[in-house]
Amino acid sequence: LDGGKGQLSAVIPVLEEMNVGDDIPDIPLRSLAKREEEIFEPGRPEPVILERNSPELHLLQRVRDEAHRFANAYHTKLRGRAMTTSVLDDLPGVGPERKKKILAHFGTPEAFLNASLEELESVPGLPGRVAREVHAKVHR
Repeated sequence: LDGGKGQLSAVIPVLEEMNVGDDIPDIPLRSLAKREEEIFEPGRPEPVILERNSPELHLLQRVRDEAHRFANAYHTKLRGRAMTTSVLDDLPGVGPERKKKILAHFGTPEAFLNASLEELESVPGLPGRVAREVHAKVHR
């Protein structure tokens, strides 16, 4: 685990509740606290402290750092996806071209969200049927 004694203490009851401990008895659980590089084990009150230049500590640090890199890359990807999505995505009958027309007509996604059915029906290139479906979905 990435973290100290607190993270280890929080995970143990969750694993017990999930009965994970019974399924993987040969996998030891440890946590690595970053600042002092202390290693905590369940049931052991004092941390294990490896020498700063030991290959074991180096391996644990690399595993932790790789987990951080992977998590950070995933969160960056999610943030990037959130920045490119819009309230206009996944609306019935609205593809890229109609999305552009709606944004050009209303100026902002907020103005679109506050639009009445009549205002939606006045968007050039947006058929009345699509305007009604969009209005119904947005104003549920």
